[in-house]
Amino acid sequence: MYKLIRPWLFKQDPEKTHDQMFGILRNWHRTPLSFFWRQNVPSKPVRVMGIEFPNPVGLAAGLDKNAECIDAFSQMGFGFIEVGTVTPVAQPGNDKPRLFRLTEDEAIINRMGFNNHGVDKLLENIKASSYKGVLGINIGKNKNTPEEQAIDDYLICLKKVYPYAGYITINISSPNTPGLRNLQHGSSLDGLLASLKEAQLELSDQYSSYVPLVVKIAPDLEAAEVETMAQSLLKNKMDGVIATNTTLSRDGLQDGQASEAGGLSGKPLQDRSTKVIELLCKNLQRKIPIIGVGGIDSAGSAQAKLEAGASLVQVYTGFIYQGPALIRSIVNHL
Repeated sequence: MYKLIRPWLFKQDPEKTHDQMFGILRNWHRTPLSFFWRQNVPSKPVRVMGIEFPNPVGLAAGLDKNAECIDAFSQMGFGFIEVGTVTPVAQPGNDKPRLFRLTEDEAIINRMGFNNHGVDKLLENIKASSYKGVLGINIGKNKNTPEEQAIDDYLICLKKVYPYAGYITINISSPNTPGLRNLQHGSSLDGLLASLKEAQLELSDQYSSYVPLVVKIAPDLEAAEVETMAQSLLKNKMDGVIATNTTLSRDGLQDGQASEAGGLSGKPLQDRSTKVIELLCKNLQRKIPIIGVGGIDSAGSAQAKLEAGASLVQVYTGFIYQGPALIRSIVNHL
């Protein structure tokens, strides 16, 4: 069904299409019309970070920023769903247009800028859903929060989402919020992770439940930077790492929209993200699990991430291009 409607969807503005499809997912998921996306996916459980995942294929953050459609996505067979990035206060994000399909390259460029309804609205949506699976919540800072005060935004979100999350992702790698990627380096990184770790342990005592902390990193780090990042993750006892976010690279692109500013995702990111996973795996010595994301468009590319050292994988752009069938195909072949 998705293959039939995709040509029509791709003729429209990408953000308009996104809003239309989310309206359908929200309104139809409790009706018989959910058969358009509902599918049976075999159970292939895997235990990572102390969590039992029904299968290792998840939805990456960025698609369902406000946790509006987690029930519908669960019907598609995802082993886990990550929502966000969410910030303490609602913000509109960057000016439109800010989302571009590069169909010749099977890629997307976005410069959304953490547009979201705020952490309180996200939690309202989670409470209203019937989803009982593994839910990751991706947190970030507001655009107008100074870089030196970023920790305050992360702590606000961490404390609010903690009781509702299966795991929590610290997003310090989006290229679309000024100064955010600076938090990936040196004392800024160590200070941020140390503060979040301290808060995590306090919340664990408060709720008598340990929720893992995961860090999402960029694919544009040099090998030495990946090594330093790995040392900081180990030092601050992070529970996992997601590799990777979108890239600023435009190497090898053919589409006419390749010059648009923003983060690039999709097939051109495939090899770059896999190399970061390999470097992380080598430097972490498998002491911290890796969630692999970036350019996964087939069972083969998902398997490549696992062979490089990932324990779980996430899809986003490949899912936009192929629809729910991609989930089932990957799980069937693992």
